[in-house]
Amino acid sequence: MFYPSLFDSFFAPTRVIVVSEERLQAAEREAQQQQLDSLNNRINELTDYRDQLELKLKPSRVGKDLDQLDGDVNTNV
Repeated sequence: MFYPSLFDSFFAPTRVIVVSEERLQAAEREAQQQQLDSLNNRINELTDYRDQLELKLKPSRVGKDLDQLDGDVNTNV
């Protein structure tokens, strides 16, 4: 079986790709747009999650937790 030597990996011919400036800028814009879309999606997900947590933490009635401690003695007041 043939195994490439370490020497060959250092001196292998390099590959050069020539791209026009316009194509490079278009690719950069596309990558930036994808990053922006990804960030906006994550912001929306986190905002929804925060809103859900706020609803869970908001008491449904002021003093409800105290009424439970008192055994709901003054529920008609």
